[in-house]
Amino acid sequence: METLYDHAGGTEALGRFVAVFYRSVLDDPILQQLFGAGRPEHVAHLAAFDAESFGGPDGFSRTMGFPALIDAHRGLRITEQQRRRFVELYLHAADTAGLPADEPFRQALREHVEFGSQVAKQNSHATTDADLHPLREVPHWQWPASHR
Repeated sequence: METLYDHAGGTEALGRFVAVFYRSVLDDPILQQLFGAGRPEHVAHLAAFDAESFGGPDGFSRTMGFPALIDAHRGLRITEQQRRRFVELYLHAADTAGLPADEPFRQALREHVEFGSQVAKQNSHATTDADLHPLREVPHWQWPASHR
């Protein structure tokens, strides 16, 4: 079965999508305080994370690693409002960037960002390692069960 990565259009399409998303985050008054002025490498890191998560190359794990992602979120104290806005902008960017609009793909995309944003929120409030979400590697996302 085709991977979500291939269905999305591969590295180029995911990079375009994440660039659109990241611009919207930096311009958003609810999220801007989390991202500040932004970091140029953030687009490449998130695109690599999404690519690997959707069945593409494992560049994120090889170059950045999941522990760095945990550290990046620690102390941010992400609110539920910020988490929901992140999800909203992520899904809107999928439309703007022209990612596939079929329901199985969009369901997988929604589930992926909902899960990931919950993990990030939990880790952002962790004061000890025991408070962290147990996820310690890039999750490998699949098509919804109804599509397999």
